[in-house]
Amino acid sequence: MITVIAVGKLKNDAFRVLTDDYMKRISRFMKISLTEVADRDCDSEGEAAVEKEGEDILKRIPERSYVISCTPEGRAMDSVAFAERLQGIFNSSVSDICFIIGGSAGLSDKVKKRSDMLLSFSSFTFAHNLFRVILTEQIYRAFKIINHEKYHK
Repeated sequence: MITVIAVGKLKNDAFRVLTDDYMKRISRFMKISLTEVADRDCDSEGEAAVEKEGEDILKRIPERSYVISCTPEGRAMDSVAFAERLQGIFNSSVSDICFIIGGSAGLSDKVKKRSDMLLSFSSFTFAHNLFRVILTEQIYRAFKIINHEKYHK
């Protein structure tokens, strides 16, 4: 099972359609779900908002999941290495992987400490809506690579 936990709601229908499309494609290989947690006003609440988002995330991580948090300070890899990493996780008797997408102010230290892996897609900053599409597309691409299906080139 793949779980994606994301701070905030998708506000743009075009991004929702793309995310839903990739989730449907992934479901051919494995069950996938998306959980949204409320985003907080980081401008007025500061670090307290990030901590509250973190608490909300931690409550929703499925038990015994391998947790991959998406954060700029994480490890960068290409699509093939990402696919190999996912395959390695599943081969190690882990049946659930949980991906975390933080809010505009990032992830709390508690979420990072709970994570088994910190993953960076780039040192660029992406719009939250766009990043959900990027993540789900890369998960789909990984499953295509793992299953030796044409897609990734």
